[in-house]
Amino acid sequence: MEITPQCVVALTWTLKDTLGEELDVLDDPVEFLVGGRDLLPPIEAALQGYSSGAVVHLQIEPEQAFGDFNDQLLFLEPRNLFPQELEEGQTIEGSALPPGCSPHVPKDILYAVTDIYPDHVVLDGNHPLAGIAIRISITVRSVREASDDELAQGSCGTGFFKVQVSDEP
Repeated sequence: MEITPQCVVALTWTLKDTLGEELDVLDDPVEFLVGGRDLLPPIEAALQGYSSGAVVHLQIEPEQAFGDFNDQLLFLEPRNLFPQELEEGQTIEGSALPPGCSPHVPKDILYAVTDIYPDHVVLDGNHPLAGIAIRISITVRSVREASDDELAQGSCGTGFFKVQVSDEP
């Protein structure tokens, strides 16, 4: 079966930056709905017409992937508002930030704690790959028809390419 919109593909990949540094390796196949919300548009476009066993290589610029780095999504918040056990690398949903944080911090973003200082914490609302051109080598492991449920949801439920906060409780 060839890849067309409204089918499900199982993919593995190696993701690198333009200097060749490995950013992510997916060895176990993960399913994505083509024509839904699961894949970045350049990846969907590149996969069209291929079938199981194909290997596709492409470079995706920041504006086609995770956007440019936005320094307006960096926030310094008082350290004393956060639990003592807070660690660099943790993520916090904007809606779960402690009372007393700046009212300018968007609530619908997932923040990474990038630095912890004695008096403040640095929160970064950018996607971890924002501002980075990526090279991806994708192997198509299988292709199948999408189920009615997958089509109705517009997704196979994977969140590999989108870091966002769900509206659902």
